Amino acid sequence: MNNPKIWLSSPHMGGTEQKFVQEAFDANWVAPLGPNVNGLEQDLEHYLGNEAHVGALSSGTAAIHLGLILLGVQAGDEVLCQSMTFSASANPILYLGAIPVFIDSEMDTWNLCPLALEEAILDRIATGKMPKAIIAVHLYGVPYRIDEIRTIADKYGIPILEDSAEALGSSYKGQQCGTFGDIGVLSFNGNKIITTSGGGAIVTRTKALKDRAVFFATQSRDDAPHYQHSEIGYNYRMSNICAGIGRGQMEVLDDHVVLRRKMHSFYVDLFSAIDLVTVFTAPNDDYFANYWLSAIVVEPNALKGISRETLRLAFEVANIECRPLWKPMHLQPVFEKYPYYGGIVSETLFERGLCLPSGSNLTDEERDRISAVIREFFTTA
Repeated sequence: MNNPKIWLSSPHMGGTEQKFVQEAFDANWVAPLGPNVNGLEQDLEHYLGNEAHVGALSSGTAAIHLGLILLGVQAGDEVLCQSMTFSASANPILYLGAIPVFIDSEMDTWNLCPLALEEAILDRIATGKMPKAIIAVHLYGVPYRIDEIRTIADKYGIPILEDSAEALGSSYKGQQCGTFGDIGVLSFNGNKIITTSGGGAIVTRTKALKDRAVFFATQSRDDAPHYQHSEIGYNYRMSNICAGIGRGQMEVLDDHVVLRRKMHSFYVDLFSAIDLVTVFTAPNDDYFANYWLSAIVVEPNALKGISRETLRLAFEVANIECRPLWKPMHLQPVFEKYPYYGGIVSETLFERGLCLPSGSNLTDEERDRISAVIREFFTTA
């Protein structure tokens, strides 16, 4: 096969990243601190607004870990977590020796189901365990039900850790995702809407809380002329080199959002006449999605050989990367022993859902190749 691979979501450089990286080399700031780290944090704070305070870290997973620590989660505590997500949302719960309690999704946003969430809270309280935190995720860049989840969280006094790893550039009622939780989390992994090669950030509501996160992220070094440590710390700070990439990426973030949304519109048009496919779309105009990944649900038809998997394999033959939706955490071997509340929404979405190439750097030629596979598959099936 001579066709080059079409990736699901590849890095897309804007052109000015090297300038910031070169400045770091020229000044010998090749360390987990420096002007680019400070500059990236300021750029993100300006972008997010709402008096956000941002700490640049080595990964989004590190931000979730520190966020749980800042929320007071300790060994034996229970943390309510959206089941349909990447494992990085849940792994830090186990890092702390805490107990994940998984919650099903609802069909409009594919995110945390308010009904299942409240059912879980009431049942955990009845067993004598008040949940310590809620991890809510903006799946594929579509905001979760912000108002309903906040109302429930406030009703029971449970803080929200907002996993906005996939949703930088998304918003709800004009407010940027990453600023709704008591703690917010961003990711700049290589496949995200902007990247720092690897990296993430924690978003807090006060400078004092940000400073506390940065303290933990730099090995919890006390203010002393020697190395003194009164608390457990972590090596979680972002490097000045990676932050330089991020500063260049921030200059094209809005452009990338526009291009990802155009890819979503491309799929809406492409599947408009195919009854067996639904394109995942935000519920209404209150939700502004960056559509980090465009995703579809395929209604299976055994007689015609149509399913999520047969379509994925057709793309694979054409050297085009597609991926099933996140396998729910409560179905994962490492998490299957933990409590779960809800029905089969996330399970059904996983069985029928497919993420399609969504990069902001896809070309017309690549879109033509994607279209050809889809048309051939549904014509011959």
